[in-house]
Amino acid sequence: MSRSRKPDWLKIQPPSGQRFTQIKQSLRERDLHTVCEEANCPNMGECWSGRDGPGTATFMLLGDRCSRGCNFCDVETGGMEPLDDDEPANVADAVDEIGLDYVVLTSVDRDDLPNQGAGHFAETVREIKRRNADIVVEALIPDFQGESSLVGKVIDAGPDVIAHNVETVERLQWPVRDRRAGYEQSLSVLRQIATESDAYAKTSLMLGVGEYDHEIYQTLSDLRAVGVDIVTLGQYLQPSRSHLEVSEYVHPDAFDTWQRVAEEELDFLYCASGPMVRSSYRAGELFVEALERDGLTAAAARERARSGD
Repeated sequence: MSRSRKPDWLKIQPPSGQRFTQIKQSLRERDLHTVCEEANCPNMGECWSGRDGPGTATFMLLGDRCSRGCNFCDVETGGMEPLDDDEPANVADAVDEIGLDYVVLTSVDRDDLPNQGAGHFAETVREIKRRNADIVVEALIPDFQGESSLVGKVIDAGPDVIAHNVETVERLQWPVRDRRAGYEQSLSVLRQIATESDAYAKTSLMLGVGEYDHEIYQTLSDLRAVGVDIVTLGQYLQPSRSHLEVSEYVHPDAFDTWQRVAEEELDFLYCASGPMVRSSYRAGELFVEALERDGLTAAAARERARSGD
């Protein structure tokens, strides 16, 4: 199949509905950003509306411009602005107003800041938990240039899930990612999350950028070896002609196979895998479903994942 023509399974409906409009209005009133909008996520309408619950929205902290220039990402690079000191409280207020019970926080990279924004990220987690300790918070963090003290700031804030995306297999880290990122650096961040926190460790891979099957398997094995609990796999889609080209549109059957490999052979807590899956895709629903499927409480699931049983 020509990589220039999208297959039928990648067709999506534009976002709409009362719930979608309500969330968008709440975000604009507080001058907040979501990675759903900034990265043109194809699942925005589905996730914001939710299937059986209040839905998932992924708040993007530290501004809407990134200090790095990854070749797959649609977020703008450069022109960095000062941090908004009110952002942690505004995000927490929006979460409360919208009625989310599972919140995903992510951010742009801010290599220009003294602590790369780690303290700001941690404060947002604390603000949400301060208002409602029962809200499940997933923190999707940058690599903070591999500085363990900065990763530790987020860990200490007490999110329930901490994610950091390795994005692709080792061989393709460049040209997929910015040269300041790297496979071993990302694995070290994930290892620290798995060993130094009670949070679930999570990561995501894009397929269709030129990887081979044996490289996908090796990457999944490496991730499980450092203690990653949850992995998502999705199809890379080229945001514009100036971005990295799609090498292959991976068939849905292949995504199903990788899900079985991850869950049944490598014993990840769960693997969300499909052409339209993104790191935060239905994050709350899938997390709860995984626990219910195994008849586990969150604490018991975490202990099982840590012990490898």
